[in-house]
Amino acid sequence: MPLAAALGRVTARSLAAVADAPPFDRASMDGFALRAADTLGATEAAPRRLRLNAELLTCGVAPAIAIEAGTATAIATGGVIPRGADAVVMVEQTETEEGPEGPVVLVRRAAAPGQAIAHAGSDIARGETVLRAGALITSREIGMLAAAGLAMVPVVRRPRVAILSTGDELVPPGAPLPPGGIYDSNAAILAAAVAEHGGEPVPMGIHRDNEAVLEAALCRALEAADMVVMSGGTSKGAGDVSHRILGRLLPPGVLVHGVALKPGKPLCLGAVGRKPVAVLPGFPTSAVFTFQEFAAPVIRALAGLPPRSEAATEAWLAVRTPSEAGRTEYVMVSLAEDATGGLAAWPLGKGSGSVTAFSQADGFFAIPAEEQGASAGSLQSIRLIGGAHALPELTIIGSHCTGLDAILDLLAAEGIRGRSLAVGSLGGLAAAKRGECDFAPAHLLDPKTGRYNRPFLAPGLTLVPGWRRVQGVVFRPDDTRFTELDGRAAVRRGAADPGLLLVNRNAGSGTRILLDGLLGGAKPPGYANQPKSHNAVAAAVAQGRADWGVAIRSVAEAYGLGFAPLTDEHYDFFLPEARAERPAVRAFLAALASEAGQARLRGLGFSPA
Repeated sequence: MPLAAALGRVTARSLAAVADAPPFDRASMDGFALRAADTLGATEAAPRRLRLNAELLTCGVAPAIAIEAGTATAIATGGVIPRGADAVVMVEQTETEEGPEGPVVLVRRAAAPGQAIAHAGSDIARGETVLRAGALITSREIGMLAAAGLAMVPVVRRPRVAILSTGDELVPPGAPLPPGGIYDSNAAILAAAVAEHGGEPVPMGIHRDNEAVLEAALCRALEAADMVVMSGGTSKGAGDVSHRILGRLLPPGVLVHGVALKPGKPLCLGAVGRKPVAVLPGFPTSAVFTFQEFAAPVIRALAGLPPRSEAATEAWLAVRTPSEAGRTEYVMVSLAEDATGGLAAWPLGKGSGSVTAFSQADGFFAIPAEEQGASAGSLQSIRLIGGAHALPELTIIGSHCTGLDAILDLLAAEGIRGRSLAVGSLGGLAAAKRGECDFAPAHLLDPKTGRYNRPFLAPGLTLVPGWRRVQGVVFRPDDTRFTELDGRAAVRRGAADPGLLLVNRNAGSGTRILLDGLLGGAKPPGYANQPKSHNAVAAAVAQGRADWGVAIRSVAEAYGLGFAPLTDEHYDFFLPEARAERPAVRAFLAALASEAGQARLRGLGFSPA
């Protein structure tokens, strides 16, 4: 293929130069081409006088005058060395003047033969192998091949990889979501991953859980591609049929069905004739993880690429991570620098159904099958995703808020990369005490004093005021059991009526502390349902999976819910004093106090402190 189109491809055979580089002897600096013998003994006090030839050798100019004894020619970097010259003296070591017989150059330092001359073929010699078979062509190789005179490059054909999504619940991105429907994110991410590993993705669309339809689609995919990747249909439920179809096509059929891994247990691997087929789990994190572990190496081999090198680092685990014995579990983590300059690993804990876990993770570690978890503070070997990691300039660990996203957007516009890990107010406070973050956002209510956040200050921490947001009871607007009630009355109604189902919040969150205080020890129906965000609470109520919960006003409005105010809670930031002078910390504080930051917060319905 043309050299200009070969970026990212793999050479099919070794390539030899068809020309020398450089193709002629050339000057490597501005100066004068001359005979080194004519400069013997030259000094500042006693320079050698050489007659200057009447030509200037710039790049692309062929010399017309040969260098004879006692003469020199002005030459630019890259100029062709004229016949008779064996050295170049840099212009800074010379001076020109008019002599009786014309211009002369005074050489104030002796030159050695070959000085400042790049000889023909000194970089690349004609016939020399410049690139071996199986080499990845990057921008560096493009330049080298061009210098070697190669306009066309033989490359390995990219394997065509068909991508099929299966499931009655799947909807193409952009289409309206019916009840129970989810957007097909797997097809998009798998297509991109195929391309990243040297393959050519062939999207084959979404197919329902119907054996006849799926079998026909799989047969079309096998005809169109060198390999097939399917997502969904790997489990043993009534609707999961992909593995059964694979099992009755041409041998060898199913080679592996089920692996002792989490995520990824239902993985199915097989082949139809000589074409590999990978049936990945339907959950996004499981699909992406098993693709990277099992399908990507096959694609790279078909593309002629070497196995991807894996970088690793060590980090201590920030929180205890339980695991189910019997299969190896891979835990996605984000990394944060601690007070000693080491790394702390924070499990993302979003589950195999998460779309964002793999994209937000810096890496992952393994919990062996014979163990039931990893303890907090244990040192773990972290396999980095995408090679060497670069920590963000700003690390924020604690409670999440859309207002925080707005401030981080302002920093991103300035080129400052920030990361926010939502672990709850208490989790963030613990991280701040250990020096693992720059800020720990929190809305912790002290039941004894009725004050937010300040009673929780610890030595070495400063409290930075953030903004105020209204917490209240959320309910469906047509639910007459809550209409006309204020927030506290709505909590009492929810706690007293066994027919009302609560959606709670996770332990350690400021909202949970507030609600527990209002409930006074009561645990109404639904108390054990403890999602980690205001959005999850609002979605559960809006979809009828719960009748009431506590969330902030802006989220209630976004979901079209009724809202009974409870309190103006304080969303503030614990700042480890040892990090106060970091440039990214100062930039965050400036953005928080700026007119743009204040306007964004007010636009979200918050009141800047």
